[in-house]
This record gives sequence, C-alpha cells and structure tokens, in this order.
Amino acid sequence: MATWKPAYLIHGDDHGRISERRAALRARAEAESGAGGLEVIEGDQATPEAVGLALSAMTFAIGRRFIVVGDVERWKQADVETHVVPALANLAPDTTVAFFAREDGRAKVPAALPKAVKKAGGDVVEQATVKARELPKWALAEAQRLGLDMDLSAAQALVAQVGERQQRILRELEKLALENGPGAKLTGEDITDAAADSAEIQVWGLVDALVARDRRTVFKAFLELREQGEAVGRLIPLMARRLREVLAIADRLEAGESPAQVKSSVKGSPWALDRRIKEARATDPDALRRAIETLADLELQTRGMGELSDDTAAIRALGRMAAAH
Repeated sequence: MATWKPAYLIHGDDHGRISERRAALRARAEAESGAGGLEVIEGDQATPEAVGLALSAMTFAIGRRFIVVGDVERWKQADVETHVVPALANLAPDTTVAFFAREDGRAKVPAALPKAVKKAGGDVVEQATVKARELPKWALAEAQRLGLDMDLSAAQALVAQVGERQQRILRELEKLALENGPGAKLTGEDITDAAADSAEIQVWGLVDALVARDRRTVFKAFLELREQGEAVGRLIPLMARRLREVLAIADRLEAGESPAQVKSSVKGSPWALDRRIKEARATDPDALRRAIETLADLELQTRGMGELSDDTAAIRALGRMAAAH
C-alpha cells in the first residue's frame, strides 16, 4: 500500500506532465479508498474558501480520504492565508490533499501555498518545461535514469527526430528502453533508425484524407497534431513532401507507366506503395499541384507575411485543398 504524505502541490508550466501526475494520483487514490474516498474540487468550485471548508470538514468514511484540487494558479495570496493555511495546519491524519496548478504567464501559485504544504509535511514538485536548447541535456539525463547508455549526440538526434515536446521525447525514450534493455548503448545513428517520427506518420493520414476529399478527417487530423504540440511550420513541409510523392506517381501513371514499373523503382514497403498508387490513380495531378501551391502560400503566411493566425490560415488552406481534390 502506498505511503501518503498529508499534502502535495504539483505546479509549473509543463501542463502535459501535470495532467499525467494528476491522473496517476487519482488512480492510486481510487485503488486504495474507492471512488467514495476521493473528492475532486476544480473549476469555479475550487475557491480557497471552499477548499478550506472541505479540509476542515469531518468525515465518517472508512480509510484514507483524498481531496484533489485543481486550478489553484488562480488563487490570491490573501485568500490562501485566510482559508487554506489554517486548514492545512490542522489537517486530519487520515486525509491527503493534492493541489494542482497549471501555471502560465502571470497565473502563478501564491507563495503562501507551497510554504503551507511543506509545513504540513507535504511535498512540493515543480513541473517546468525545458527550453529548446536544453532539451538534449534533459533527454540525456532521462535516458540515464531509464538505464540507457546514450551520449549527447544521440540525445540531439532524438530531439531532432521526434520534436521538442518533452512528453513525446520521454515516451520515445521509454520505448527505446523497453526494446533494448538496461545498459543498452545507443548512438545517434541508432536513434535515427529506431525513433519513429510520430508527427510524420500522422501527416500521412492527413494527406490521405486530403487526397480522398475527406474534409472532416482532414480537420480532425490537423487539430490532433496541433493539440499534441506540432507547429504549423513543421507540418507544412511534411504535408508537401507527401503530396509530391503522390504527384510524382500520378505523373508517371499518366505518362503510361504501369503500377509494376512504379513499384520497381520507388523505395518503400509494398503495402505503402500500393496505397500511394491507388491514391494517385484516383486523383487529378493538376489538383495535387494546386494543393502544393496552396501549401507554399501558407508557408509564406506563417512566416509573418499574412494577417491571419497560423491556425486560421492553415484551416482555411486545408479546406481549399480538400475541396480541390
């Protein structure tokens, strides 16, 4: 059974990691005390006064009581000192409270809260995002923690391969650790060969939807990529490359080559080539050229030459491209 501290504060600007820790804590709490032993206070209900009352309330529940509090980055210092600090100082021995704050800009946890959590015997953990230039060193440290023998050049290759989102880098490291085992020595070449570029794989599905004129899937795939942190500027060349591959095959088929001739001279898995050929035969090469031109215009707009936001410009461009196919 887990050993619980009276209080926890998990805060910082790494919102993805904070969400993961919150989900993990809730799962452990429910496993120990059941759904009835867990109280979640968040959104407009998560005021210092309401939380102070909840911490001070008597309960007749059997077992440990867990209270999970979200959105504390919106609290004010005076309210924390008035309502939360006294409640933490007199916390019941069978109660654990976990505060979560997704900080951003001026939205910060009041200084009184971490002091009160520590004074109550709890833990304060900051989950901060790592600056882009520091990511390889961070990835190297995480690799060592997972038992991988990796040098800095390999860590740099990993960041270049999967992008700058910490959670994606960590998931890739965990996969490499499972596949290679403790103590495995990985070079930059090993990383390039083994680490899948998940964004590129998802872009294939986005391009497939564009070629099929499936506007709904196009927008869904694009929004999913954006939600996982992919920049529009990184997605544009990936989309353009996939469209050019289909266009090259379409041009060859239109010139009279057979699918077998195309497959004999193009690298890639037979299944993937069959799919590209099927797409090329079902589309209009001129429509593909227009789509590539639209992407070129979009790239200019995302480099500060347009009046719209990157997302708005991209959605409009994708809509035109899907309609053109």
